[in-house]
Amino acid sequence: MTPGLVLYAPNVHTGGGVVLLHGLLAVCPADRLRAAFLDERARSELVLPAGIGSVEWVRPSASSRLGAERSLRAVTRSGDTVLCFHGLPPLLPNAGRVVVFQQNRNYLGLNPLSQFAPRTALRLGFERLVGRMFRRRVAEYIVQTPTMARDLAQWYGNGSNARAAPIRVLPFIDTLPTAIESTAARATDWDFVYVSDGEAHKNHRCLLQAWRLLAEQGLRPRLALTLGPRDGGLVREVEALRTDCGAEVHNLGHLPREQVLQLYGAARALIFPSTSESFGLPLIEAQHLGVPILAPELDYVRDVCTPVQTFDPHSPVSIVRAVKRFLALPETPLAVGRPADLWRALLEGDAPASPQA
Repeated sequence: MTPGLVLYAPNVHTGGGVVLLHGLLAVCPADRLRAAFLDERARSELVLPAGIGSVEWVRPSASSRLGAERSLRAVTRSGDTVLCFHGLPPLLPNAGRVVVFQQNRNYLGLNPLSQFAPRTALRLGFERLVGRMFRRRVAEYIVQTPTMARDLAQWYGNGSNARAAPIRVLPFIDTLPTAIESTAARATDWDFVYVSDGEAHKNHRCLLQAWRLLAEQGLRPRLALTLGPRDGGLVREVEALRTDCGAEVHNLGHLPREQVLQLYGAARALIFPSTSESFGLPLIEAQHLGVPILAPELDYVRDVCTPVQTFDPHSPVSIVRAVKRFLALPETPLAVGRPADLWRALLEGDAPASPQA
């Protein structure tokens, strides 16, 4: 029997993951694809190739996921390659060669579980346990950036373990958007956009703190966010920020990719404060479109783009300064006096200078 392919992708239903999965399905060798296990929530986003062996739509429930694991073991034959596109090895052993496409940095424990909501932390803790307990079943890992390869190798313990699975860096994207006019030659509705869901490492709260600081300085650049239905807490914080200090932050909700690309064209720049990424698809899209990028001075950013301004993602003040530099707004450095100025201030009762952002 000719060796086949099995695509296993439960829980891939949003963000860059579903964009990459859509492109992968569009060019897969359908005559070799024995079976595909796909997330029910992505059904409207995915187009299945003609001639595929079988498709199982997996619901976001423990019973459905366990049923899919049983089906995966049953359908896989010796010599098949099983591509685990969801970033975890199978719970149940099977006869195939297991390849894990690792695009979820949260599985590597780089962000503490305390950053997540209790229910998410519980799920993520279990997934991290699965990834570590069953990593011996993985014949190869595929990642998209050198930074992700280094982090994965450190998580696995490659330096001290001769049996560690090899890691291949293989970035891909189905289609890149067409470049747009420079911001100087087109009308823009937004000064900045941040295309992202509200996962903890996406760092929205630090960004919102920066916009509060800007508003307190009388600066109100227009910022568009794309938070989805699961990000209700952050959406409420956005609304409260507008009410409290008049900050120009607006949530447009989750957008399909076509509208995201239009959003880039309506913005002066992409601001991307995420503290960690496995790939950073918005960075790649913005770079290709010619949209200026403000992003952290981190390895994952430099892997895929060249930002026009960088900042410390953990410092709202640093983000404010990067925004002001991009907007060509003047900022007065701290004035440094002499020792006599301290005595003079004490004797004359001068009010202390206010901190500057």
